[in-house]
Amino acid sequence: MPSTMNASLPPMEWLKSFEAAGRHGNFTAAGTETGLTQASVSQHIRALEKRLGVSLFRRLPRGVELTAAGEAYLPHIQNALSLIKRGTDDLFGKPSKKITIASPASIASLWIAPLLKVFSINNPEVEVSISSIHRDIDYDAVESDFQIHYGRGNWSDRKSKKLFTEKLVPACAPQLLSQIKSIQNWQNQPLLAVNGFRDGWQEWAKAAGHAPLVSPKLRFDSFITALHAAESGAGILLCSLPLTQRHFDEQRLVPLDTTNHTMPIGAWITWPKDQRVTRQQSDLIKAITMHQ
Repeated sequence: MPSTMNASLPPMEWLKSFEAAGRHGNFTAAGTETGLTQASVSQHIRALEKRLGVSLFRRLPRGVELTAAGEAYLPHIQNALSLIKRGTDDLFGKPSKKITIASPASIASLWIAPLLKVFSINNPEVEVSISSIHRDIDYDAVESDFQIHYGRGNWSDRKSKKLFTEKLVPACAPQLLSQIKSIQNWQNQPLLAVNGFRDGWQEWAKAAGHAPLVSPKLRFDSFITALHAAESGAGILLCSLPLTQRHFDEQRLVPLDTTNHTMPIGAWITWPKDQRVTRQQSDLIKAITMHQ
């Protein structure tokens, strides 16, 4: 049995015909928009007027025009229909295109994020979601279209494209450099390191022809945290040049050696070999690899 509220509401078809006719000032145009004949629209309007007990339109030789009652009623119906449409779209509308990336936090923050502006402008309908990865096992916990990995680009089950080749250079904050008696003495300062892949100090010393360095006393679980520590003057950080070039350009960090140790590995965006890459995904790959 219909509720009191539903019983008092005119049928939706009548209201849609009324709104279209009121906006166009013409029953034929309203019928074209709603997929009805002019006669059906006219029938809906008459039924609505009978239900409300008022005339909503004045019939003219050419077209129709709203009465005072019709003009007062029209914005209420338009607002109601608009609210219904927005609610329907929000809850049940076609989902937006989404691209998900699992990436080490340092690459996500210092490499990918600054390159997304142009992509977003050219692909406003695409949502990009980035999950930060701190350990290799974290990749298994995140569903993603793409994964960012360090390596040589030769994964047997994944396609890949290089973001950058890793180059390492020791650096510190300008205020720390001013406290060092000579730039040659920086090895005596506290060394900062990142757990896992990014230690690299002994590899760099060997490639640069330096004697083995003292083991770092300050270690961090992310390159981002170590970078903040270096900027504050806490010590010397072996920086990833591709990720920190902006810090050098803005003189937030100062390189301490001209020897940039080029690692045999780099950062790559990867995806399963059987995954079809869409146009939007291809655009994203181009956006984040164009500055390699």
